[in-house]
Amino acid sequence: MEIATKSHVGHVRSVNEDYFACEADANGRALAVLADGMGGHEAGEIASRLAVERIVKELRHIDGDLDGEDVREQLMNSVLLANKEVYEYAQEHPECSGMGTTTIAAVLGPTTVTTAHIGDSRLYKFGADGLVMKTEDHSLVNELVKSGQITAEEAAVHPHRNVIMRSLGTEPDVLIDLDQFEWEPGDVVLICSDGLSDKVPASVMEEWMRKQTSLQEKVDGLVQEALAAGGQDNITLVAIRNTPVASEKEG
Repeated sequence: MEIATKSHVGHVRSVNEDYFACEADANGRALAVLADGMGGHEAGEIASRLAVERIVKELRHIDGDLDGEDVREQLMNSVLLANKEVYEYAQEHPECSGMGTTTIAAVLGPTTVTTAHIGDSRLYKFGADGLVMKTEDHSLVNELVKSGQITAEEAAVHPHRNVIMRSLGTEPDVLIDLDQFEWEPGDVVLICSDGLSDKVPASVMEEWMRKQTSLQEKVDGLVQEALAAGGQDNITLVAIRNTPVASEKEG
C-alpha cells in the first residue's frame, strides 16, 4: 500500500478539529480513520481525537485471515465503542456537552475495502471507472436532494449545507453505514473531510488523480485547491493506493 496524507487548519479557523490516522500492517492490510469534530471551545478537537484513537486501538491488530463478514463486524464494533467513549466523555465534562464528530473508518485489504461511515466526511474510489463516491452524506441538504426539494446544484450553495443529521458521540446509540467493495491494483481510495469536498468539485478531484505525479503531490495539490477556494474549514485528505506486493521470482 502507498499512503499519502495532508491536513491543514485552513485560512479562518484557529484550531484543526480534523483528526486522522493511516497505517499499513504486516498482513498486507491498511487501516485509515478520519474524523471531523464539532462542538464549542475545544470539544470538536477532543471528539475527533477520541474517536480515531479508539478505532485504531481496536483494529490495529485485526487478524489478516478474517473473512469479509468478520471484518465488517469488528469494524462496526470499533465504531460503536468509539461512540460510547465520546458520548460518555461529554457526559462527564459539561463544557463538552453536545460534542460529536463525523467518522470514516476503512480496512483495506489486497482485493477488498470495508468501510464504516457516519456524517458528511467522504470516501471515494479512483480506478477504471474514474472517481466514484462510495459514501452518502448524512446531511440536511442531502435529505432535501433525495426528497426532490432542492437540486444537487442548490445543495452546493445552500446556507444549511453543513447541518449534519447523524454523527458519532452525540447520542448513546448510533446508526452506522457499513459497506464493502472490491478494488484493483493501482486503484486509489480517497478519504476527506468536508473542508475539501465542499470546495473542490469531484471533476477537479478526478483531474488531479489523473495527473502524472506522485500520490503525495496529488494530495498536496487538492488541499491547495481547497485553500485557494477559500479554505474556511479545516481540510484533511488521506489517499491509499493499492500497490500489490511483488511476487518472488522462482529460482
